Amino acid sequence: MCRLIFATLHAMNIRFTIGMCAVAMFVLACQGDKKETPKGNPVTISGKVGFPQKDQWIVFAELRPDNSVIKRDSVQVKEDFTYTKTVMVPEPAFYQINFFNQQLVNVILNKTNLEVNVDGNAPSGFAEIKGSAEHEFMNEVRQRLNAQQNNPAVAALEAEFQQAVQQQNEKKITELQERYLEISRASTDSLADFVRKQPASLAVMEVLRANLLDADEYYDLYRDAAEKLKAELPNSPYISEFIARVKAMEATAVGQLAPEISLPTPEGKVISLSSLRGQYVLVDFWAKWCGPCRRENPNVVKAFNKYKDKGFTVFGVSLDRIREDWVKAIQEDGLTWTHVSDLKYFESQAARDYNINAIPFSLLLDREGKIIAKNLRGAALEKKLEEVFSSAAP
Repeated sequence: MCRLIFATLHAMNIRFTIGMCAVAMFVLACQGDKKETPKGNPVTISGKVGFPQKDQWIVFAELRPDNSVIKRDSVQVKEDFTYTKTVMVPEPAFYQINFFNQQLVNVILNKTNLEVNVDGNAPSGFAEIKGSAEHEFMNEVRQRLNAQQNNPAVAALEAEFQQAVQQQNEKKITELQERYLEISRASTDSLADFVRKQPASLAVMEVLRANLLDADEYYDLYRDAAEKLKAELPNSPYISEFIARVKAMEATAVGQLAPEISLPTPEGKVISLSSLRGQYVLVDFWAKWCGPCRRENPNVVKAFNKYKDKGFTVFGVSLDRIREDWVKAIQEDGLTWTHVSDLKYFESQAARDYNINAIPFSLLLDREGKIIAKNLRGAALEKKLEEVFSSAAP
């Protein structure tokens, strides 16, 4: 359970790896290279290097949205192991500082001077960035994630969970999963509230792009951030991809009418999702080859059998490629609801319309076809259905 949290810490550093090789190639001859010097705000970057490399250079390069790398300037370390360089920044931008081809540090430059202290002799060496609101924000996010990772309550749950798995105690496993989700949800809600309070910036965009907050659960946060960025940085070339991504998410946001799906059954009859209006419908994207999907199927079968006579059904959309595999999995797992597929894998029109890049993926629709929940699994699905049918009018 905890490993997923820890993985997000690394995700915040992924954005700048693009162009790394390109930077390394031109730095080798950096002193004689031509460089572009844009007009804009002067931003001074200074700091101290623990292990400077003799006669080598520190190179400042801008990372552009098209993955190109533009060298802006370079400097050598002084005798006291310090360096200082002022670069002109016309608008907030992503930069990569290459210390002697030994260590890369990624920064966001805006209007505030930065202090960047490093070891300078190894890719994973010490690096400290201070001086800007953007980096103070990102440092706070990292601290919150570290606190979540090192939460003693989570560690205790992990130990209990492993014991319950060894004992094959399904009731205890479910109980521990629910307790973990409660702790995790409290942490992510706190992080989401913190992010909401921040002004529009490339740093906020990067945190959201790193998927530290589930886009389905916190769609409103993504939407608001995109609107703020568009208003505050209308000419920034960096935000267009993020805004496009958020716009694509809108079609399957909670509260929206689910996009139509009209695909053939295994027998070749085309059935539309809208034909199931009047029932609560779980739209379930899955495939025979998807291990997590197959492991989740017993939970869906249990929910289907419990609520099918109360106005609930499942609309299975397979991303398989081979009809025989698809049909075999339906039979093996005892999936007795409606199934459709065009057997086009992730190129399926349905997968495109729902912006799906991973499965299992599911949406719960109300009787009018509006999305009321997403990616409910295990006990969460049954709990939601119990809530729905205890309050739904007959």
